[in-house]
Amino acid sequence: MEKQQFQAESKRLLELMIHSIYSQKEIFLRELISNASDAIDKIYYKALTDDSLRFDQDSYYIKVIPDKENRTLRILDTGIGMTREELENNLGVIAKSGSLAFKSEHELKDGHDIIGQFGVGFYSAFMVADVVTVISRALGSEQAFKWESSGADGYVIVPAEKDEVGTEIILKIKENTEDENFDEFLEEYRLQAIIKKYSDFIRYPIKMDVTRQRPKEGSENEFEEYREEQIINSMVPIWRKNKSELAPEDYENFYREKRYGFDKPLKHIHIHADGVVRYNAILFIPEHMPFDFYTKEYEKGLELYSNGVLIMSKCPDLLPDYYSFVKGMVDSEDLSLNISREILQHDKQLKLIAKNIKSKITSQLQSLLKDDREKYEQFYNTFGRQLKYGVYSDFGSNKETLQDLLMFYSSKEKKLVTLAEYVARMPEEQKYIYYATGETIERIEKLPQIELVSDKGYEILYFTEDIDEFAVKMLMTYKEKEFKAVSSGDLGIEAEETADSASQESENKDLFAFMKEVLGDKVKDVRVSKRLKSHPVCLSTDGEVTIEMEKVLKSMPNNPNIKAEKVLEMNPHHEVFQALKAAFASDKEKLRVYTNVLYNQALLIEGLPVNDPVAYANDVCKLMV
Repeated sequence: MEKQQFQAESKRLLELMIHSIYSQKEIFLRELISNASDAIDKIYYKALTDDSLRFDQDSYYIKVIPDKENRTLRILDTGIGMTREELENNLGVIAKSGSLAFKSEHELKDGHDIIGQFGVGFYSAFMVADVVTVISRALGSEQAFKWESSGADGYVIVPAEKDEVGTEIILKIKENTEDENFDEFLEEYRLQAIIKKYSDFIRYPIKMDVTRQRPKEGSENEFEEYREEQIINSMVPIWRKNKSELAPEDYENFYREKRYGFDKPLKHIHIHADGVVRYNAILFIPEHMPFDFYTKEYEKGLELYSNGVLIMSKCPDLLPDYYSFVKGMVDSEDLSLNISREILQHDKQLKLIAKNIKSKITSQLQSLLKDDREKYEQFYNTFGRQLKYGVYSDFGSNKETLQDLLMFYSSKEKKLVTLAEYVARMPEEQKYIYYATGETIERIEKLPQIELVSDKGYEILYFTEDIDEFAVKMLMTYKEKEFKAVSSGDLGIEAEETADSASQESENKDLFAFMKEVLGDKVKDVRVSKRLKSHPVCLSTDGEVTIEMEKVLKSMPNNPNIKAEKVLEMNPHHEVFQALKAAFASDKEKLRVYTNVLYNQALLIEGLPVNDPVAYANDVCKLMV
């Protein structure tokens, strides 16, 4: 039989595809199994309109048969098969899809859909095979035909013998090279792993003869090998089952089987969407944070399936960054894929799915907060930081979505509270949502700056994470209430001693001017404090940048050198202040030492480093002697 040539365009496409289109050689098995599944689906659809056909599910399967000795890999199916003309059209013209043509001719219903649409997947076999042989017998035909090709140099089609309707593909696997190991595609365990990874949810059984061991007859310690036919794939994916059929254990088992984590899922979300875009999804909120979550190695994203066939192990576009901890999968019939089915094209369907998934996760977290506070707090202690990053990032575009999910420790409740709960408890005269920042709750409770707010009976939110203050600065307000740091220059509290403070300020203006001169540009000002009750000194800030924000910014790799405008506040009713006044009147050098010591003490209270520890130690020693 004379060899026939591929069309010129097809020949170039074949050469390109073998070397460029597919990023991983193992994809070939996914493509051939998908084609086999399509072939069985076609019989199913014909049976819907042809009374002479009876579709018996048990009669249809796909089988994978490796043969190390002869270096062949066979993939056979009991599907519809191909006539000579179909072999010519479907395999002789690359990118002409028989499945796509079938889909155009038949209205597909009953939850089935045919996977193939580009007609190129078959040729991925040439990535691993020197020779590809197809033996096929079409439904309703007694004659089989064999199609064979060694690649771009052409193909032959000849009559053949085949007892049953269906198609058998025989790959002559390439020899190993220095860079490529083709032996792996003849290994049982490797083939099983590829099938489980990409084709686990093909709706027909994928069979293999696998090697097993059993005790030898008459011996307890000796074993013999035997071959046993086994179904490799799960077939019916959990996400296509009704929720009423599934127990929590089913979701936990699926979570473990897919290796989404070594923990138990804290919560699962099962979605059946049948609107503008059809898809199924199962999402999990893990119990524990992945060990690499805050490293550049961590990859966010959901597994993406098209009709039960894995397309992407991690599809990042399905999750916003602030929900990057969510694990799970999405399966849709409506996705637009590129020619290799490895890469998703960014289209309207994808955006709609992503938008819906974001809404479902948000809704589930809100329900968890409302209905199971303890479990939500467990989640928040693990992943709350990520929600705060979500508020701060993208110029605050997500703050409306996330603000009601935030929680902070309350000075009154002594536990985590939401912003809604805080605002609901605010006295009518309270203008601001007050917060204090520090490394720990214990350190915040000792801050001098909280005294006045606490004495007024106002609740204070404690911020112990570096992202907290940046997040609320991005929020700006919550239910029209502005956030206010307890270290702010103006707390908006009408202090009773306002007149006294003004008098003290005027009376001691020369003292404060001298202290400001001693400290130079370390502080913006030295002034009487309206907030201090028992402490002699503290630092406050003028402007938007607080001391805690300065600390965070300084720790960044590219330090922007942004500083808070610090103000040294003095308590005029503390005995230390009397010592300052006495020194100003009689010993300016001692006042200089006092000023530096008090400033450094204020830094230490804030958790800031003393610029010159030796000078500070010497100043303390001077005062002691």
